[in-house]
Amino acid sequence: MSVAVVPHADALQPELPIAMHPPVAPAAVALLAQARRGLADARSEREPAQRFIASYLSALRAAAAILAARGRPHRGRAKPASVWVLLEAAAPELREWAAFFASNSALQAAAQSGITRRVTEEAAAELFGQAGRFVELARRSIYQRGGAGIGTASERPSARATPCPQRPRAPKRSRSG
Repeated sequence: MSVAVVPHADALQPELPIAMHPPVAPAAVALLAQARRGLADARSEREPAQRFIASYLSALRAAAAILAARGRPHRGRAKPASVWVLLEAAAPELREWAAFFASNSALQAAAQSGITRRVTEEAAAELFGQAGRFVELARRSIYQRGGAGIGTASERPSARATPCPQRPRAPKRSRSG
């Protein structure tokens, strides 16, 4: 015996005003919270090297949050890779951000190991500002599925952002002589 269900006009259920996005991965939420706390810690640091390190680690956690939300790209039996390489593969629209922070990796590693003379006040302030923008971008990427607006000119590292302090250049020689 089979039973047929016939919809009745009065039995229609109205649509619920609920976004149909899957929930955000708990790991992504936790990493994003750590990134925000790290920025708060960086803001209170007086030493440029410590501010630089805290800012870099905040950006690193924000990138890890994006990877946790989107899933790591399949790499087969590839060697371990930095979060910046994985981010570029998982979120190509964030390629410039990944390159910017990857270019600061050596200076961050040096500062973390105690070699702080290359970290200037300007470098620390620049990285802090860029890390703050990136953490906010990561938050929007995670919570506004699809990354609307991510990767546009206004969502890229500042054009004046430099990967590390520039070395003084030799003065240009005059050609009139």
